[in-house]
Amino acid sequence: MTEQKKDSLKKPLSRREMLKLTGVAGLGLLLGGGGASGLMTLGRKSSLAAMSETTPDKALPFYGKHQAGIITPAQDFICFAAFDVTAGSADDLRRLFKNWTAASAAMAAGEMIGEHNTTLNTPPTDTGEAAGLTPSRTTLTFGVGPSLFDGRFGLQGRKPKGLRDLPAFAGDALDPQWCGGDLCVQVCADDMQVAFHAIRNLARIARGHAVLRWTQEGFQRTGRADPAGGTPRNLLGFKDGTGNPDTTDAVLMDQTVWAQPADGPGWMAGGSYMAVRRVRMRVEVWDRSTLKDQEATFGRHRDSGAPLGSSGEFDPVDLKAKSSDGQPIIPATSHLRLAKGDGSQQILRRSYSYSSGLDAKTGQLDAGLLFISYQRDLENQFIPIQKRLAKNDKLNEYTVHTGSAVFACFPGSTNGGYIGDTLI
Repeated sequence: MTEQKKDSLKKPLSRREMLKLTGVAGLGLLLGGGGASGLMTLGRKSSLAAMSETTPDKALPFYGKHQAGIITPAQDFICFAAFDVTAGSADDLRRLFKNWTAASAAMAAGEMIGEHNTTLNTPPTDTGEAAGLTPSRTTLTFGVGPSLFDGRFGLQGRKPKGLRDLPAFAGDALDPQWCGGDLCVQVCADDMQVAFHAIRNLARIARGHAVLRWTQEGFQRTGRADPAGGTPRNLLGFKDGTGNPDTTDAVLMDQTVWAQPADGPGWMAGGSYMAVRRVRMRVEVWDRSTLKDQEATFGRHRDSGAPLGSSGEFDPVDLKAKSSDGQPIIPATSHLRLAKGDGSQQILRRSYSYSSGLDAKTGQLDAGLLFISYQRDLENQFIPIQKRLAKNDKLNEYTVHTGSAVFACFPGSTNGGYIGDTLI
């Protein structure tokens, strides 16, 4: 055997190469009538911005200055997972980060994990359900929670000042099963099976070092369903994310999303702070309210997404405008008015709807929003906004917050480095 052939055998198999080895005809039978080609062309484009940046099945780079999955145009699906660390030492935690990095880079590229996927006498190093599927613009974004700095790994002195559990907000009904975590992974992809494959394999790799604490899957409308790439709608029927800052504005992102060296600690420079809230929506109650009441609740027109009193979704929000009877056109308790405040606080929302079936206790749908936002500073951005909303938002009649967590998401890593290498 030539050296070249020996080297080629050492190279990890891509999903496409695995498809060839498995046999297209045989795999097509396993996948059903649509066959492999059907799955490989499933919805790809989540926005026009995404379409201009990449082709539907193109891999997004895992390595970079910042982690992918924060200002990346949102994909169609999310699998979010929080972990509790069981590793006994900093060395074990570091080893976990290195193993996750190698696996994540492979999965983002659409490759099989590891080198033992065709050996008959050993368990495969990849679980295989993404074999033959495209990379699907997969991103994997990692963060650490406040509890990781409790002294188990000698990291007490490296904890960011503002990284602490969120305060109790008015109306919170938090369930511990949806709260907290030492670590988090946000996986987004244009294919749900690809996203699930990533979480499953990260959990498998973590055995002996970390265990799953809670997970939540989510969805938006797919790029296939909305080729125009409009702002997604939440399960209450309103557009969600219209007010997001422009992610193509690097200066604005530095001001709003990315932690700066002067913010401290140094290991977070280029990272971002994530707030996660699991918000259940009382859709059965909402469905019985009038359109007028719904629009007054949001402060926007449902069809266009425009602020009340305007016609275009992105028209400026005029909080001073009043009707002929002297009342504010955008009500004082509307979600739009309270979220905007005086305009001095901005966050980058990256939320997904969820549906977790039926609540057996109430007979109602357990459905809502997996709210995720990124910001440079939790205390000066997310928390004051949420305090205003929790206290006076008319939307609270129709929603309840059941889960909560915060994480410090690392800056990006370089090829040869690993996630969290600035921390540990």
